[in-house]
Amino acid sequence: MAISDEAISSAVSAYLDRYPDEAGLLTEPVQSLSSAQGLASRRTLPMHVTVGALLVRGEADNAEILLVQHRAYGITLQPGGHLEPTDATLIDAAARELAEETGLDPGKVFPVSQSPVYVEYGRVPARPEKDEPPHYHLDLGYAFVTAHADIGRIQESEVTSAVWYPLAVAERLVGHRMARAVSAPTWLV
Repeated sequence: MAISDEAISSAVSAYLDRYPDEAGLLTEPVQSLSSAQGLASRRTLPMHVTVGALLVRGEADNAEILLVQHRAYGITLQPGGHLEPTDATLIDAAARELAEETGLDPGKVFPVSQSPVYVEYGRVPARPEKDEPPHYHLDLGYAFVTAHADIGRIQESEVTSAVWYPLAVAERLVGHRMARAVSAPTWLV
């Protein structure tokens, strides 16, 4: 059963309760959430939902974040992607994408919180090979921790590499949301 629009709206609301200063950045997608239908489907346009996974290992002072090199866009990102009809929850979808793209053993990865640590809204360029016009992603990111998960066989159709980066490097490559993954364990819910 696909993730409902209500579940997506609830996750975004929980995020904005925690980070109310970001409401202005999410005005447009929040308005779309109230009237759109089927946002879990990648065929829903002009916007649909994707998920990301921020996986942390180590303590705050020497934390590392797992990032991937995205094949189609040629940039470094956190693992993540589109929702599947079989995903039961948003956090399950993020864990699935993490395992698929990096080959990590999902049994060695643990969610930090059931609420997203970031929500981003951004334009995605057209991908004619997938019959996708330009559109928008509302990306909900979840934090995970691991003590010793090893990178396995990467999903070569989606990523070209998976690498552990020190927090400072990950922040330079991807942005401020990395620090939220490291600090997330202090606000477990």
